[in-house]
Amino acid sequence: MHTFTDPLDRAVQIAANKIAIIDEGQSFTYAELKLRCQRLVAGLCKLGLSQGDRVAILADNCHQYIETYVAVPAGGLVVVPLNTRHAEPELRYALEDSGAKVLLTDRDPGALAEVVDHVISIADDYEALLDNEPADLGQGIDETTLAGLFYTGGTTGKSKGVMLSHRNLIANTFHWLTSVPQQQSDAFLVMAPLFHAAGSNGVLGSIWTGGLQVTLGSFVPSKALELIEEHGITMTLGVPAMLSGIAEEQLANPRQTDTLRAIGHGGSPIATEVLRRTHAAFPTAELIHVYGATELSPLTTVLRNEQDLLDHDRARSCGQSMTGTEIRILATNGIEAPRGEVGEVVVRGPNVMVGYWNKPEQTSEVLKDGAYWTGDLGYMDDEGYVFLVDRSKDMIVSGGENVYCTEVEEVLYRHPSVLEAAAFGVPDDKWGEAVHAVVVPRKEYHNVDPKEIIEFCREHIAGYKVPKAIDIQHEPLPKSGPGKVLKRELRAPFWEGKESSVN
Repeated sequence: MHTFTDPLDRAVQIAANKIAIIDEGQSFTYAELKLRCQRLVAGLCKLGLSQGDRVAILADNCHQYIETYVAVPAGGLVVVPLNTRHAEPELRYALEDSGAKVLLTDRDPGALAEVVDHVISIADDYEALLDNEPADLGQGIDETTLAGLFYTGGTTGKSKGVMLSHRNLIANTFHWLTSVPQQQSDAFLVMAPLFHAAGSNGVLGSIWTGGLQVTLGSFVPSKALELIEEHGITMTLGVPAMLSGIAEEQLANPRQTDTLRAIGHGGSPIATEVLRRTHAAFPTAELIHVYGATELSPLTTVLRNEQDLLDHDRARSCGQSMTGTEIRILATNGIEAPRGEVGEVVVRGPNVMVGYWNKPEQTSEVLKDGAYWTGDLGYMDDEGYVFLVDRSKDMIVSGGENVYCTEVEEVLYRHPSVLEAAAFGVPDDKWGEAVHAVVVPRKEYHNVDPKEIIEFCREHIAGYKVPKAIDIQHEPLPKSGPGKVLKRELRAPFWEGKESSVN
């Protein structure tokens, strides 16, 4: 039985005076990190918080984020990482739905301050919050205790709070470390935003092994390369757009990066050409593909040494199940599909979420017999490699962010000119997929400018959910017999001759 206290305790036991975190010129040893975590918990309790209360954080990657991510669950509280790319209405919903009492942030909270009891400015208030006698960590918690609420997109247009326990996140850290071992000598660049559950693997994995973490705030390719060169970074993890960014920058302006031994990626489709260029830019690094979902804490498959498979069919695979997780491909009748036949990807293991916060019906739709039905369609070959071919959930993955078509369409339909609308993903060299829409305008708005509708969307949803382009057509959208829009007909011209599988 393990909780968030255990990685920190082990790191202090084996490497108390070793540097744990480097952040913008500041550095902290493991002994200092633990003490800061203890004092943060004491400060939060002094504000009146008690076991199970929720603490939200809205910030770029920084040492305070890592401290909050570890300390809040270790102190018996629940961390709520907020997506920095979300618009204010989406952030407000997450705060209200979670019932967060405290918001720690590196930016002006604006009207969000009305939703919580306390706003802690990371720049101005955070150190004062730590000016307390250290509290004991791990009191009154066990592996079943809720550790975090991670808000992910919802098909109803509302986010869902994914409940992840200590057991979920610790188990998936072990799955990661077993599949991609880390050592005390490793230096991990925290490049992917920590509001993703995927951040836990690098953070907890580095702490458990006594390694170094170097934080990168907002992603800038040149800055990432500077940190890799300066600190001898050995490992990092990002979404395909990040790999593309650092590869292009490295090829144009080379740095000394031969310390890199592993570059992981996941979260969205990746073009083979991006992998080729990443390998050309970082020839010493093993390319590692991971697949999962927030509901899986978040990883379930791994494909190692991807650079050796670029001319092999398995380059399209997302790998084999991680040690400790079980993947099956099930047909619609719930029976396991024969190898090579398409079915739904279903995952079982200690990393499967507790459920969706305050959403029992949606929980029961995806959690059946202790397994998580991902909604992703795929097949498995004779050696257990999983190939994803489509999503039964109508979801776009752009730059590692999930975008649900119904959420975009809900906003499109709110524009007065829109009679019919359909949103879907189209291939994009940078982001994997981009949001695209087709709109049928009302007769009186037949001359509507697509840019006007795009700007309308921008006011209501996060930028990455806004359609990059909108096609206006005056004939009705294609529909099936029951009246469902046939999006495959709308998508087909964009994907013709391209790999449309989700990698």
